[in-house]
Amino acid sequence: MAGSPLYLVKTHIQAQSAAEIAVGHQHQHRGMVQALRQIWRAQGVAGLWRGAGSAVPRVAVGSATQLSTFSSAKDIVDQLAVFPAGGWRVALVAGMSSSVAVAVAMTPFDVVSTRLYNQPVGPRGEGLLYRGVADCFARTMRAEGILGLYKGLGACYFRMGPHTVLSLLFWDQLRRLWACYGQR
Repeated sequence: MAGSPLYLVKTHIQAQSAAEIAVGHQHQHRGMVQALRQIWRAQGVAGLWRGAGSAVPRVAVGSATQLSTFSSAKDIVDQLAVFPAGGWRVALVAGMSSSVAVAVAMTPFDVVSTRLYNQPVGPRGEGLLYRGVADCFARTMRAEGILGLYKGLGACYFRMGPHTVLSLLFWDQLRRLWACYGQR
């Protein structure tokens, strides 16, 4: 929630393009600070958090998927006995499995979040295209089908996959080191 204004501005600026190739709504920002000021002046403090309601479910789904699939995948890899039980290779394979699940689970929320953050707003700061998370999901499904919610899945995986794999691998190894040496 605290970083939501920066995510809002990032989305606005990344969606900007030259008029001849513009797609979707274009916010005319010259930079981060100017964008924050412009949004604050036009919509007040609440305008800086417009779209934040979509970020919370996105992160919650991602975190829940990441942790639950990592634990389950570790158990399965250990049971298969392909690698020594509890070793770093088990954590690596489990992290790789978890990263795929995270990308599949989070991409629909990423699509909705991006659309909510980038939509044009009315004079009172209300979204002109979507009323909220559920409305955006429903409209996207009606207009584009289930695949509309998975736009950018590959890019999502390549952005979050390495982070997920490395975070879980290091976390698992640090947890093991703590169990061995940290309780002395």
